[in-house]
Amino acid sequence: MSDMRNFACPPNNTALIRSAKRKQKKKNNQFRKKMQYLETKGYVKGKHGFNHCRSDNRHDQAPRQNGAYRSVPPSSTRKQSLFHVASTSSASHCSSRPSGSTHNQPPFSSSVNSKDSHENQKEPVNTKLMGTGSGPGPSSSAGIPTKYLAIDCEMVGTGPKGAHSQLARCSIVSYEGDVVYDKFILPPVPVTDYRTRWSGIRRNDLNNATPYLEARKEILRLLRGKVVIGHAIHNDYKVLDYSHPAALTRDTSRISLLNLKAGFAENECASLKRLTKAIFSRDIQTGRKGHSSVEDARATMELYKVVEVEWERTLASKSQPR
Repeated sequence: MSDMRNFACPPNNTALIRSAKRKQKKKNNQFRKKMQYLETKGYVKGKHGFNHCRSDNRHDQAPRQNGAYRSVPPSSTRKQSLFHVASTSSASHCSSRPSGSTHNQPPFSSSVNSKDSHENQKEPVNTKLMGTGSGPGPSSSAGIPTKYLAIDCEMVGTGPKGAHSQLARCSIVSYEGDVVYDKFILPPVPVTDYRTRWSGIRRNDLNNATPYLEARKEILRLLRGKVVIGHAIHNDYKVLDYSHPAALTRDTSRISLLNLKAGFAENECASLKRLTKAIFSRDIQTGRKGHSSVEDARATMELYKVVEVEWERTLASKSQPR
């Protein structure tokens, strides 16, 4: 009898239907709010009518253009995964900014690219691109000038009659000639000949000098991954007890292009002083106070720039497989 009653009076499904509709409506509202949030923050481009490049903070916005604000996404990184949802739409719409704007770059723009663009605008002639192990490629003049460093070291003598050379000063300059490193260095053994006439080093210069091992770590950290330029640079590497990759080394004492421009024999090993005088009509290493490693490093960098384009093109052609 109970089975017949259940069959004759089926249960009322109205409550279940209403409950399902409420759940669906709740999901739709949550989805809509999420999409509105993404559009507001500039991560997606949808059809909900929101200005998806507008920021809640007007100080972060760029000036109006064509009646609409153009701004960058917020710097918060709590929604990093949203970048993968719509990287194309957000990058293409929100990364552009009016000329002259000083606002920060979007969080997904790499700092290296920002730096490159800033330096390209500031000094387009001096920009370069360093190769990453196999030497620079054909486009070696469209990258980062700070990848190029010029080095010069001054030595003193140790041992009997000062026969052994030890590092006593090291200077490193950038592509623009700015001093990156310049320190007096205390050799690990007693100095027997300061060679002041050539090195410019005096006893007092080494009183508070940086110990050799500490200075060596600092110098090698700067040289790592850079194109290093020097004149007879093998002598500098020797006192540093260091071997830099040949593809990233430029020795201005062994380039026939400089000799030809200076009017010397092609295979002549001309001194830095003679090359500088012949090409720039400028005297260096003058007087009795000795050499200045900063002056020599700057002169080396200037000589490199004279033949840079031809030199790099020749190296690039040699590195290409035949």
